[in-house]
Amino acid sequence: MSGEFVAFITNYGYLAVFSLIFLQEIGVPNPVPNEVILLFAGSLAAIGRLDFFLVFAVAVLADFIGTSILYFVFHIFGHAIIEKPPRWLPISKEKIKKLADLISRKDRWGIFVGRLIPYLRGYTSVAAGFLQIRPRIFLPIVFLSAVLWSGGYVIIGKLLGQRAANLILSFGNIQRTVLYVLIAIVAFFIGRHIYRHYKKRRVVKTHEE
Repeated sequence: MSGEFVAFITNYGYLAVFSLIFLQEIGVPNPVPNEVILLFAGSLAAIGRLDFFLVFAVAVLADFIGTSILYFVFHIFGHAIIEKPPRWLPISKEKIKKLADLISRKDRWGIFVGRLIPYLRGYTSVAAGFLQIRPRIFLPIVFLSAVLWSGGYVIIGKLLGQRAANLILSFGNIQRTVLYVLIAIVAFFIGRHIYRHYKKRRVVKTHEE
C-alpha cells in the first residue's frame, strides 16, 4: 500500500476506511485491495490509533451498504443494463448469466459462498439483483458475509498488530519496485521498436537513393 493511502487512512480514520471499502463494493476501482485496507485498519486498532469496535462496525457497514446498493441497482435496472451493457460494466453479460445460473442452483448458499470469494464478491451481488432475488433473502446473507469477511480481516489485523502494518508497508515498497521495473521494461521495448523502425526507414531511404 502506498504512503498516500497509509497517510489517508491514518489521518482520516473511520471516514477513510468507510469510503475506501464502500467505493470498492459499489464497483469503483481501487488500486489497494479491501483486504489490505481492512488489515491495516485492524493494526491501527491494535496500537490504539482507532477503536476496534468502531472500525469493525464501520468496515462491516461499508461492505453491507455498498454491496446492497449494487444489488438494488441490478434488481431494478438489471435486465436493461445487461441488454445494453455500459462501458463501465467490468464483466460481460455472459459471465453475469453464468454466475446467476450458479446462484439460482445453489440458492442462499450460492450468495453466501460467492460473497466470500475474492473477485466474485461484487459480481455475486450483481447476479443476485439480476435474478430478482428478494431483499429479505439477500440482505441478511450479505450482512453475515460482511461480518465474516470484512470484520474477519479487521480482527486478523488487530491480532497481528504492528506486524500487519509493517508487512503492508513492505508490500507497498515491493509494489512500487515492481511498477518501476515494469515501466523500465515497457520503455525498453518501446525504445527498441522505435529504433528498429527508424533504422528500417533509413535502409529503405538509402536503397531509394
